[in-house]
Parts: sequence; structure tokens; C-alpha cells
Amino acid sequence: MFMLRNVGKLIFGDTSKESLIELPQGQLYLVRPLSPKGYSELIFKDAAARIRRTGQDFQYQLVVQRAYEEGEEELGEDADGEDEEIAALSAERDERTFLLDEGLHFRCESREGGEKVLAWRDLSGDPGDLYEFVCDNSTPASLIRSFELIARQCQYERKYRRSHELATEEDLNSFSFEEQSIPSASPVHSPAHLSSTNAMPASGAATSRATSNSAAKRESPHTPAKASVDRASHETPISTSAPPPAMNPEATEILAKERAELHLFDFQSGSFILQDSDVIATVSEVGKWQYWLQISSEKKDWLGQPIIADINPVFNFEYLSFIFNHFTEDGSAYSWLLRFKDQETVVRFQEGLMQALWEQLNELKWNKTKEDDREYVLEAFQDMTMEDAPEGDPEEDEEGEVEDEDEDDSQKSEHYDTDEDEDDVVTRDADGNVNSQLAVGYKHDRSFVVRGSKIGVFKHTPNNNLEFSTNISKVETPKGKLFSPKKVMLHAEDTNMILQDEANPNSLYRMDLEYGKIVDEWKVHDDIPVNTFAPESKFSQMTGEQTFLGLSSNALYRVDPRLAGSKLVDTSLKQYASKNDFSAAATTEKGYIAVASNKGDIRMFDRLGINAKTHIPALGEPIIGLDVSADGRWVLATCRTYLLLIDSLQKGGKNEGKLGFEKSFAKDSKPQPRRLGLTPSHVAQFQHETGAPLSFTPARFNAGEGLSETSIITATGPFIVTWNMKKVLANRKDPYSIKRYAEEVKADNFRYGSDKNVIVALPNEVNMVAKGSFKRPTRESIALSTPVRADRRSSGRLGTRESGRYKLGRDDVVNSPY
Repeated sequence: MFMLRNVGKLIFGDTSKESLIELPQGQLYLVRPLSPKGYSELIFKDAAARIRRTGQDFQYQLVVQRAYEEGEEELGEDADGEDEEIAALSAERDERTFLLDEGLHFRCESREGGEKVLAWRDLSGDPGDLYEFVCDNSTPASLIRSFELIARQCQYERKYRRSHELATEEDLNSFSFEEQSIPSASPVHSPAHLSSTNAMPASGAATSRATSNSAAKRESPHTPAKASVDRASHETPISTSAPPPAMNPEATEILAKERAELHLFDFQSGSFILQDSDVIATVSEVGKWQYWLQISSEKKDWLGQPIIADINPVFNFEYLSFIFNHFTEDGSAYSWLLRFKDQETVVRFQEGLMQALWEQLNELKWNKTKEDDREYVLEAFQDMTMEDAPEGDPEEDEEGEVEDEDEDDSQKSEHYDTDEDEDDVVTRDADGNVNSQLAVGYKHDRSFVVRGSKIGVFKHTPNNNLEFSTNISKVETPKGKLFSPKKVMLHAEDTNMILQDEANPNSLYRMDLEYGKIVDEWKVHDDIPVNTFAPESKFSQMTGEQTFLGLSSNALYRVDPRLAGSKLVDTSLKQYASKNDFSAAATTEKGYIAVASNKGDIRMFDRLGINAKTHIPALGEPIIGLDVSADGRWVLATCRTYLLLIDSLQKGGKNEGKLGFEKSFAKDSKPQPRRLGLTPSHVAQFQHETGAPLSFTPARFNAGEGLSETSIITATGPFIVTWNMKKVLANRKDPYSIKRYAEEVKADNFRYGSDKNVIVALPNEVNMVAKGSFKRPTRESIALSTPVRADRRSSGRLGTRESGRYKLGRDDVVNSPY
């Protein structure tokens, strides 16, 4: 007799993950007809196959789960108790999951003798590799036919994003892949005798590692071997088609007009496919601060769209290419590539397009800016190598990557206790509040999560989990007025928290975290409001330092709570006559100050009360977040659709070796910018999956006294994105990794003193996740999220019962559910 681990109707304790259908018994093989690694491998001797829902609409998984003999499961549970990390890895080995996509070429076959087999491509393997699930002889044929039908319905829903009930029989038959017989898992003949023409072609996901730059080098789309053209054309899933073009408005001025090749990113193959070998790309002004990109050939108009920040432009001079995003009226996203004949053509087109984008964002004419400022803007959108990139050993780097990928911080799903009612677990506030802000402690291992007018406190445990500590149920002024903090900052050795009430911009509040209540209101100034605030220095919250920095839209000043009356220090005030629209600030370990604005420019100061030593011009988008490395070398700015990494170290001239905070840059040697963005193809896939444009959370370096900055963390929608500094500086084409959740990420930051653990606040969950669980962006890692589980040991619930207390599971422990 066999029984499955976690058997039952509920998947991860959530009815939305109910299995649609299950084949109760069979064997799972990995078959490699053409591989020198061996012909076939038995993965699970006894297993069950099922189709289940995921956390996203129209997304389904094919799941094959190992079965246990009686007594074997209990032995496994004993091992789990000894080492949870080993148990988590073991659980991963006991289950194989596959996103049900037409790229799998999922199909069923009945063989002579009555053997029934399911087969699908191994998208991460070599060409021709496939998985085979050999059903037990007792499995009814009708059940297998139903399994195949439901698999087709799931693939239809994923592709067309609508219910399968709207599908015709012809629609569902398009997901029938019967181009060749399924090779036997135990072949009679040696694999060496198999003809390569009978092997399955490499999947799109297997080629997704090809970057957009390498795709740009191709002269034309791949043409299959002549002997297999007909079969390959039948096997290949429908490629991404160009959408209908928008109407081209009348131009008032032409800024650029060049000939090029036009390529379109294909979601199925993960590469750019040539659409037209001769098009004319035109950048024009069509209205006041309105600009248009039109691409046409002699025979047709390919596309037209407004030039705005969301096009996410990337120029690569090595491959003479320009890659950008195109959004249609229904919100669909596409990624296009223009390849020019020579570098002079690329330069002319770049100048015209960047002029249009810059003028649209700044509502100021390009020719009215300084020449060096224009060069700075152009350089920021190039795919370039930074100076002083470390010459790391590539082999060492790869080893590190493998080590990261092997890490797993996942936890097993756990059902509700038998003595608890499901209704006792509250995961959402009755008033609709969700988690909004995260403050990570430096002095003490604590994280604070703001949720409406409540604050949850979580302890960081030695084994890198979160443990519920307490709930501050009412954030209210000393006069008893309840409010939801606009911004919070830990202060004075993490014993206090400074809070801001949006309705009272001229005051700040001090919460005593020992008592969990606001004890002071600090009136900063009658006429100068507080737009945002920052610590006196990078690690001042580790000390008893009382002062901190404040910013209004056009003033930078010091706040000293010890002063009588207004807390603004007049001698440290720097106020500008014009409205600079300051938006963010950050400080170094020595107290150097970086200030950014909604105009997109950055100022660097060595102290308060004086003019900036360095002014970095705006690229156009508002800066919503700012961070600085402890030594002041790197400045990290966050815009909505990209990050900006700036090297403040001067490389030449009389101030060589000095930072931009200490001495001004020479006029002809502005600091070199580095625009960190997702590749346009990934942006298109993100929006294709979520239906929402990019919107990054404020990016941060990992932080810790005596530690160097090695990683950058941010999030957009349900995706967390981390950049590896070593890869960024070496100009690697794969500098970032992602992790997708089922819900929007509200806030994120590294645990203090580590770049291996990330604290994540989802709308109704708080987790600590290992960075090693992040994946390289692929079609599957972008499309498939890890569900937010109802596991009580895995996530923090911020409750809303009359007591205002959190309602957690029996252990009150918040481990990462991933």
C-alpha cells in the first residue's frame, strides 16, 4: 500500500490550490535519446501525477509527486525534525513541478500491451530530452483521456487568458502534439543508433539564455534542417505576432530618421525574430512636449507609439542595436529591436530619440542644456562597461552562483491544527489596510512592519527566520489622534522610532519602542515642512546620536530634538530660492550627504549649510529613493522604471582619488552613470504576465559596518529583483536574479549585516527569504510564482480582532514559506 506525502484536497492549506485531476500511481522517467549522460533515468519509482492551480489566474502546474510506502513517511518526518533545511531540500526532491505551457508539448500515448504514457519536454535539458510518466496498469483509460483534456484546457487558458469554456474543439486540438511516437524509457536499441532527425527540437526555454544582444547578431531567424522542415513547422508553437500599428499623428519636426532591420521578441523561443530587413525608424515631435516613434517599411506600417519612459530604451553600440518596449492600448507589452548598419547611424538615432525622451520628461528644450549634461544623459542609456571593474575569476563567480542556486529556504506546507478553526486565522484587516512599510533594525535584530495605524514587530532568529515579537496596535499622537505613518525611521540604538503624519507635515513624532507608544511631538518649523528625513550618518541608528536630517521641497537642514521650541537647527539650513522638489536623501558612514529630487538630479554635500560639491544632472524621471555605500563610492538612485548607479570616485585631475562629496568634479569629467534596468524582453514578459507596468520600490545596498556592498535589492509588482555588484561592474549580461510572489511586494530590504537574507513585506505576509532561492529570469521563473501559503509556521499575519492583536499560528513563528 502506498500513500502520498501531503495527500488531501488542499494544496498548501489553501482551497484555491485544489487539484483538478490526479493519476494516482505510476513511474516518472527522464529520457535523453541523444545525450551522452545516459539514455534514461528513473526519477520516482512510485509517484502520482496531478494538475493543480497556482496563485495566478489562468496558470496551472503539472505536478509529479513521489509516493511513500507505509512507514517510510514517518522516517522522513523524523529526519525533518532533526534538520529543517535538509528536510526542505528533501521535500523539493520529492516533487517535480512544471508550468503547463504549450512549450512542453504535453501528450499521451497508448502502447502495445496496454501501457499508457504521458510525455513532455524537459525545458531545462538538452535537445530531445523529455519526461515520461508511465501509468500503472490499473489506471482507467478514461481517466487518462480526462487528464489530457484538462491539460489542454489549462494550456488554452494560459495562452489566451480566458476560460476554457470559451474554447472550441478546434482551439483545444491546437494543443495536441502527436508529431512522433514517444521513445521508450527502456529502449531496445542503443541510443547511438537513433537518428538525430527524429529527436525533438530544443525548446524555447532552452534557448532563453541567449541575450537580446546575441539575438541581434543573427542575420535571420533560425531555419530548420531541410529534412525536417515540414515536421518542425508543425511542432513549433505559434510565435509572437506583431500587434496592429497605431495611427501616426502629424509631425511638426523630425528629430531622427534612419534605416534599420526590425526584430520582434518571441515569447515562445525567448529570442528576437527578424520581421523586416529594411524599415525606416522616425522620431518626431507631434505636439507640445509630445513625441512619436514610427517604424514603417515600403509595404506596411509596423508600429507607432508615444516616446515615454516606459519604452525602456537600451542602446548597444557593439551590436549596433536599439531595444525598446512597445505597449498597446489594451496593455499588452512587446519588445522590439532595431539593428542599424553602422555606428554613425546608431549615434544619430540615439541623439534624436534621447532628445525626445528628455524633453518629454523635463518639458525643457534639449539644446538649452549644457553639452556635458547631454553627454551624461546619452551615456546613461548605453550598454557600457564601468571603469575599475574587478577582474574576478570567472570560475569562482560561477561556483558562487551554483552555491546560491543550491540553497533552499523553503518550508513544508502545514495544515491547520485539528483543534483550531480555520476562521480563527485572520490574514486581512476588516478596514482594508495592508502592509506598507518596512524598517529593519541595525542594533537589535528586529524588523518593524507598518500596517495602517498598527506596527508589527518581528525578531530575526539565528537560523534566518522571523519570529513574532509583539504588535503595537495603535499609532496615535500624544493627544490621542490615530494616524497611519507616511514614513518611519529607527533611531537612537533602535530604541526609538521617528514617524511622520501626512496630515501634519511640520511635525514629527517619537515612539518609545520599549513602551510601544508615541511619547513626543517635535515641531520642526512653522514655515518649513518635512517632506522626508534621513539619519545623520549611515550607521547612526547604531549609536545614541540624536540629530538627523530633514528635507522640504527646497531646503536641507538638521533636526535636533533637544532644542527648545522648533527643532530645526538654523545654522545648518541650506535653502534654495527655486523649487528643487527634493524627494530623497541618504548619508555615508562619515556623514556625507546625497540629495535627490523629483526632477531627477542629485546633489552631493560633505556637510550641511553649504552649496553642493557635485551636481549630477537629471535623466528625466523623478527619483523616488536614494542609497549610498558606506564609504561614499557608490550612489544608488531609484526611478520608477530603472535604477541609477553612480561612481563618485574621481579618476583624474587635481582631485584624483577624492569623492564627489569632498571635491567638485572637473567640468569635463562628470561621474560616469550606470543605468540598471531589466532587459526590454524581460520587461515585456513581466507585463505580459502581470498586466502592470514597472514600478520599482526604493532600491538599497546590503548594509553592515565593515562590510562591502555586494548586492542591490528592489521590487516591482510581485517580483523581487537583486543585482550582483560584481557582475554589474564587470558588465555581465546576467547581473540580476528574480523571485516572484503571488502578491505585490510592498517593501523589501536586506537583513542587517548580510547580503544572503532578504526581508519581504507582502500585503498580508512578512517573510525572510534566502537570496539563494532567487532565480535567473527565464520564461518559467517569470511566469510562475511561489504561492503565498496559509502555513502558520511560515508567515506573519497582522490580525484585526477587537483586541487589535496579531493572530498567528500555534508557534507564533514567521518562517519563510518559500
